[in-house]
Amino acid sequence: MKAILWTRYGPPDVLELHDIEKPTPADNQVLIKILATTVTTGDCELRRLALPVYFSIPLRLWIGIRKPSRIQIPGTELAGIVEAVGKNVTTLKPGDEVFGTNGLGFGTNAEYICMAEQSEASALALKPRSMTFAQAATVPFGGLDAQHFLRQANIQNGEKILIIGAGGSIGVFAVQLAKNFGAHVTAVDRAEKLDMLRTLGADRVLDYAREDYTQTSEPYDVILDIVGTSPFSRCLKILKPAGQYLLANPNLRSMFRGMWVNRTSRQRVFFQSANHRVDDLLFLKQLIEAGQLTTFIDRTYPLEQTADAHRYVETGKKKGNVVIALENAQAV
Repeated sequence: MKAILWTRYGPPDVLELHDIEKPTPADNQVLIKILATTVTTGDCELRRLALPVYFSIPLRLWIGIRKPSRIQIPGTELAGIVEAVGKNVTTLKPGDEVFGTNGLGFGTNAEYICMAEQSEASALALKPRSMTFAQAATVPFGGLDAQHFLRQANIQNGEKILIIGAGGSIGVFAVQLAKNFGAHVTAVDRAEKLDMLRTLGADRVLDYAREDYTQTSEPYDVILDIVGTSPFSRCLKILKPAGQYLLANPNLRSMFRGMWVNRTSRQRVFFQSANHRVDDLLFLKQLIEAGQLTTFIDRTYPLEQTADAHRYVETGKKKGNVVIALENAQAV
């Protein structure tokens, strides 16, 4: 089979297309023919290992000290068709159309992958009938992360939320989920992404290059910073006394400051990473099939151009999602 191999830590050129052996499922696994996968900002950061020290050191120990060795195929989310199942698999069968995430197991930038039917480290479910494979492949990472953080806030109808970095893989789902929970959404991103955010339901959109989103006369109930660029102190000032500040990409300093805020005030700072659970994926599928959640695909690349996809994502201009289509995933 063809797969993208992650040959070392560094620029997009470290990603190379190779022919490798097709995997065989273990007793508790399914073999999936991948029709679509994605490239996210997180994939690019991981490729370079450009992550906070508290996260990059454990990852280097897990993936490989000098270069990727334990994990060699990048990518975390997918949509495809079950081709074979292990003898202990009971909920899936050959021919099933599925979508999901392999989490820190990675390996989705390839023609095939073996995944556990049920696992605490991954999530796999039948694909939403109303989505193409390309569309479905964009849901697991962004949708599950957005759901994870918004659920911590327990958003109530009529509350105000500020979403910083709303135009990316997580943000497009965070905007819609917040609206689904009844919130008034202010979405912040680059100017070229604002029309998309309006289409997704944002009540107010701000270009961070032209407007200071920390200048407001009406405080927010919730602030969700997806990109990790928000000014900590100024954001606390525009947060209500019992408001919640959700950090999806925190650095070590903001984590320590958050712990202090949690001990000394009624405001709450949350930065716990998401657990990808099948039940949560099924909740997203339910919203999709009810017409309450959709996705946005900016560009699609073939597998052999995965490095080019990484280059584009790193420009910061990506609107929503970038898809790697292994077949005609847009039409199925």
